[in-house]
Amino acid sequence: MLVGELVEESVDGLVEGRAGELVLGDAADVLRAAEEVAEGRAVVHGFANFYAVTARADRAVVERVNLLKGLPAGQTGSVTTVPSAVPGLFDWTRLPEELPRRQVRSLLEELYELGPFGFRGPAAGRVPGHLTAVADGVRTVRVIAPGRDCPSNAFFAAALERTGAEFLFITSANRSRQLPHWRAEGVVADFGPEPGMRVLAHADDAVARRGYPHHEPVSTSVVSFHRPAGRGRSGLPAITLERQGSLSADHIRSIAANHGFALALAPGAAPRPRARAYVPVPGGGRDDAAGVPRAGVQAR
Repeated sequence: MLVGELVEESVDGLVEGRAGELVLGDAADVLRAAEEVAEGRAVVHGFANFYAVTARADRAVVERVNLLKGLPAGQTGSVTTVPSAVPGLFDWTRLPEELPRRQVRSLLEELYELGPFGFRGPAAGRVPGHLTAVADGVRTVRVIAPGRDCPSNAFFAAALERTGAEFLFITSANRSRQLPHWRAEGVVADFGPEPGMRVLAHADDAVARRGYPHHEPVSTSVVSFHRPAGRGRSGLPAITLERQGSLSADHIRSIAANHGFALALAPGAAPRPRARAYVPVPGGGRDDAAGVPRAGVQAR
């Protein structure tokens, strides 16, 4: 199946309405969801303009969530944390001299201010092995962050406080080889019946999407800066776009240039995916809250 190819999903199992969900932005619900994380459960939650799954970063928990999604248990996980802790997940002493630390950090900051994004860089020593991958001889970590203005940051802060950790495991809210959900009804239908899962929904999915006009509601774009990718036509040192995602390559390229970098697409990188499509429930009209998802293919 090609990237972005769509197939109809059955309406069977769709949860009627949104009763029983926790709501992102409600302080009591956020605290309840954080307690669920501390107890070892996974929370499917609003994340910028789509949905993600967050849990403790323990190996056993990561393996369980991977299996639930239909992935290999040992697949390397990504991490997330609150805005102030993101830089501390990287070992800045291991940046190559072609990629100056100050310029890389200013680039990451601008991308983070704009909205959801992913960053791969040299991993700090305290990041465990099941959350790191060796790339080009460098031990790296991939950080997936929702952007500074997303209310999910309050959920992360509460979960970190209750777990005593510096970071959490995160993955997109989808089954293997399907596109991530960007509507609460989709995640409730897909993950609500699963034991050990909790849904923390956007208060309004449409409002959440409108808050990120430059981003598609798909998995984040990911840039890597653990090594230079040669030089661009301008002669600037290049960072790598390892995954095309919510923010377009052209947009990332223009921002990178402002910080002294060119952008190189990783060899073999998949095309930018389309957003998951939803079809109306029979008789339900065209309202976003009355649909069921259609699946598409996308990497985790």
